[in-house]
Amino acid sequence: MPSPEKITIIEGPPPTFESPHEWWVPALAEGPRLPRLALTRLRTFNGPAMVERCWKAWDEGRSVHLEYRDEEGLTQQAQILAARYVETPEGHLLFLYLRLD
Repeated sequence: MPSPEKITIIEGPPPTFESPHEWWVPALAEGPRLPRLALTRLRTFNGPAMVERCWKAWDEGRSVHLEYRDEEGLTQQAQILAARYVETPEGHLLFLYLRLD
């Protein structure tokens, strides 16, 4: 089984998760039950490169995970189902659509 790609939050507070409001997000989750899906927004230096890492991994049949520390400082992971970025005056903002276990 190929190893997953990881995007790691190195510094800053734990990510905040919100319910995605896009109609297409549930279509990303396969299985007999709908998992908990979430959207998180992260500032990044290079949004296009982060999204390209995801695309390349998916093209190779590998999953992509967000690795972060929770409020207690424990390392957690969430599978990234989709990624996009937008440019803002402050820099790139990365939108990650996640499957939370």
